[in-house]
Order: sequence, then C-alpha cells, then structure tokens
Amino acid sequence: MLTSARIANQGGPISDLRINDQIRTKEVRLVGPAGEQVGIVSIDKALQLAADVDLDLVEVAPTARPPVCKLMDYGKYKYESAQKARASRRNQQQTVIKEMKLRPKIDKHDYETKKGHIVRFLTAGDKVKITIMFRGREQSRPELGRRLLDKLAEELADLAIIESAAKQDGRNMIMVVAPIRPKGEIAKSGGGRKGGRGGDAEPAEAAASEAPAEAPSEQPAETPAETTPEA
Repeated sequence: MLTSARIANQGGPISDLRINDQIRTKEVRLVGPAGEQVGIVSIDKALQLAADVDLDLVEVAPTARPPVCKLMDYGKYKYESAQKARASRRNQQQTVIKEMKLRPKIDKHDYETKKGHIVRFLTAGDKVKITIMFRGREQSRPELGRRLLDKLAEELADLAIIESAAKQDGRNMIMVVAPIRPKGEIAKSGGGRKGGRGGDAEPAEAAASEAPAEAPSEQPAETPAETTPEA
C-alpha cells in the first residue's frame, strides 16, 4: 500500500487525487475495489480496511458530501493511466509538412518529377510547402512563379486544397497545399496512382534519380539570405 511518504519519495503525486493519510475529512463514502458500495464510514475505518486488503484509499470525488473514496492499487492505476495516455498519443495522426522547391523556369521533365513527389506526399496524408525560388532578374518577374503555382494547384485539385495561398516571401514565393482526404484514405481508394490532371505519379517517381539539384526535404528549410548575382 502506498503512503503519502512513499509517494513523495517517488517524486510526488502525478495527479490531484489525494490518497491514504492525505485525506483529511472525518468520514467518507467508501467504494470497494470491485465497485461495490460499502457506505459512509469514518476515515480511520476506511484506512484500516485499505490496509487489511493491502490497497490504497483514493479520494475520487472530493467535492461530494461526504467525499467518495475507493479502495484500489494506486500505483497500478497510475501506470495504466500513463500507458493509455501514451497509446492515445501514438494513435493521433501527426501532420508533417514536406517541402518541394522549384525554379520559375523549370523544364517539363523536372516539373513532372517534382509534381510526382508532391502527389506522393499528399497521398501519404502530408501537407506540402511548395517554394518557387527566384534568382537574379527572375525576382522582377513574380508572375512566373504565381503562374507555376496556379498550374500546380489546378493539376492537384483532385488530391489537395490550397491551405495557404501563394505569397511572396523575400526571394521566394510560397504556397501550402493539404490533402483533401484523411491520411491513408487516398492510397486505400487507389487515388495515389494519379498524378493530377497533368501526369502520372509513378513515372515521375521512377525518374526521380535523374532529377537534378533540389531534393525534397522532410522539414521546411530557409533559403540562404545572400544575394545572388544577376544573370
């Protein structure tokens, strides 16, 4: 049976529940370990009953009159509660933002390859940050980047929605798209084979090893701030 002293030695209680000699009321409404109603008893008798069965007296309803206490193994209760909390966190879907970088004058082959990666990310249930990188005199032609992002948005319309519209961010232009359907649902329905209206994702992925330069990153990365000499 856990006493308040032993709880303190373990780093203090992890909840607001009071147990054993932490309970100061004169009498309690006692519930047995199997949920059976024992009735209203003095705190001394409740503590003695807990000691007799080697369990803890736990105050489960402190605002009741008198407070409701239950006989239980408090250490086991805390362990099981922590296990359930961890399992719940593991089962929660975590949103990951992938990033794909493109140049405003990207050629058709590279465009299809990178669009294939974006389709794959969306199919996996991840959001995608699409970054158009301007260099030199390209910075004076933001409409090139916007036109490219508009084209991507149209071709991905059956898989994604625009979560953050295209906007200028220094030398870059950024748009964030999110999958229409929940994580994994697109793959189950066979939608992962589609590359939008503009192409097929599988050939694009097969060509990924031939694609130059900017590889997709797991997390959004900042573009270096130094000025690129004009072309």
